[in-house]
Order: sequence, then structure tokens, then C-alpha cells
Amino acid sequence: MTARSRPSRAVVLDGPGQHRLVTRPPREPGADEARVTVSAAGICGSDREVYDGTRPAGYVRYPVTPGHEWSGTVDAVGPGVDPALVGRKVVGEGFRNCRTCDRCRAGDTSLCTAGYSETGFTEPGGFADTLVLPARLLHPLRGDADLRAAALLEPAAVAASAALMGNALPGERVAVVGAGTLGLLAVQLLAAASPSELVVVDPRTARAEQALTMGATRIHTPADDRLPSGFDLVVETAGARGSAAASALMARRGGRVVLVGLPAPGAQGIDPIHLAMSQITVRSVFGAPSAAWTHAVRAFDAGLLDPAPLITHTFPLEEFATAVALVGGGDASVGKVLLEPGGSAGP
Repeated sequence: MTARSRPSRAVVLDGPGQHRLVTRPPREPGADEARVTVSAAGICGSDREVYDGTRPAGYVRYPVTPGHEWSGTVDAVGPGVDPALVGRKVVGEGFRNCRTCDRCRAGDTSLCTAGYSETGFTEPGGFADTLVLPARLLHPLRGDADLRAAALLEPAAVAASAALMGNALPGERVAVVGAGTLGLLAVQLLAAASPSELVVVDPRTARAEQALTMGATRIHTPADDRLPSGFDLVVETAGARGSAAASALMARRGGRVVLVGLPAPGAQGIDPIHLAMSQITVRSVFGAPSAAWTHAVRAFDAGLLDPAPLITHTFPLEEFATAVALVGGGDASVGKVLLEPGGSAGP
């Protein structure tokens, strides 16, 4: 049977901790839509929040098929979409932006004022054999792209947003706080800007050492006596209780801090006196605008970004519960966990 006719499976969360694997006919794409056969889909901390029921109510709508990090191949398009897209390897933006509000027109599509809507949270996501979404959100990849690695282009786009906001210049001193998926992707993108120093801070020595293979020049762990400081740019990706405050202290006077990690309630705030006296610029990232997606995809296609080494575990759709339990479980050996609906996501 063709991809168009065979049944499509999907993980459905009816509510926190309540999931089932359903099989149904694949939905035909409507006007301006495309259907993708999903090759791989990553599980991140926000997916664990959806499963546990800890994601803020305004940012999830049950029942839902999760999965906002995915890659695949277009197998059908609806009216108004170029038929040449069929057969292309793609990734896709998650935010269903309106394109007409002031923020969208300014290019800040992740700040769309029309209301929150995102693949995998309020719209069906990639933990499924097939996914239908607006074709305008797709980013085609090279024909020889590794779709397993490409599933990480969503967090890479978030890291790219941070790198673009931080405006790292050649020769600057740069630090990344956190050596998780976002941190290690940020290291690769920031290394491409040729900093004079690129330091990674993380209490997990093994994860921090992995950054050395991705462009970091030095690592810093809690075994070190003092927090390094004097950086032109600090990108915070850890989301730990005190990491935002620590990042501000690491920046030089007049330096820049970009906050990417999402901390739990009760996190330590940044000292406003320090901000005022040091004239530090602080920006934050939630999701990624279209420009950051383009940046990440170009870096991936050019070989400047290689997410594959971050992947440590893969599971079929049937083992979703096992896979999601690994994420956020505290095991330092667990990196990026993927679901592979098709069983193989290679080139």
C-alpha cells in the first residue's frame, strides 16, 4: 500500500498520564496543507510536562498527539501547494502564526499576538506515522539529509534564535550555561562565529566534556572554585534554579545575556541592582521565529551543525511510555530520545 492509503498510527494523550496508540486512515491535506510521513520525532522536557500534566494550561489542549520535534518526507499536498514538494525531506515550524499581526509582520513570528497554537501541544504532532500541517511552515532539506539527525532541528532553531539574539562577533568571549540538547546545539552554532573563547558550564562532567568535541574551548564544573566571568555573551540553556542569576554575573559590564532554559517556579531572579550598574542587556527566547529556523537549516545543510551525536536512545511508537520516562529522569547518560514511527530514519 502507498503512504496515502495505509493506516496511520498516532500516540494520543487524553490527559496527564493517559495515553493510547490509535490507528486510523491518514488525513488528506486540505488547501495550502501538506502531509508528511514522519521519520523521527524527538522527546523533550516539554513533552514530559504534557505527559505529567505540569505544562501550563494555556499551552496544551487535550486530547493531543505530542511531538513538536520531527522530520520526515512529504507524501501528499493539498490544493494551492506546489506538487514538487512531494518526495522532499522536510522539517517544520511549530508555531501556527497568523502572518498578519504586527509581530508577525515584523518577523517575530514566535511572538504572534493571535493566540498560542503549536504543533504537538494544541495541534496534532509528530508522534505519529503521518502529520498534516500548513505547507508554509515546512523547511525543505537536502536530498541526502539524515532525517534522524534532522529531528533535532526544532531545538536547533531555538538555539539559533539565541545565537542570533546574542549577535556573537568573531573574537568575543562566549559562555554557554548548560550542556543539554539546547546547550550543545548552541555550542555548535556559536563556534561557527569564531569566538576567542567558548566556555561551557555544567555540573555533569561527561556532558560538559562532550561540548569539547563540538567547538567548546574549555569547560567549567562545580569542582572549579569560582564561576568564570567577563564574557561578552552568555547563553543560558540549563533552566536550573539559579542559572539565570549566575549567567548575569558571568557577563562583563555592558555584556549580553540570552535566557533560553525554562526554569520551574521559584527560580532565583536576577539582581536588578547588578543589571543597572553593569548595564547588561538581557533577552529571552521562547520557541523560534522563521528566521531562526532558516539559520538552523542552512547550518545543518552546510555541515556546520551536526545533531546526530546528541541522540542516545530510539524507540518505536509502541514504546512511547518507556521513551518518555527516560526524559527528565535524572540519568546523565540519557541525551536526546527519539521515536521512529517508520523504524528507520537514515539518509
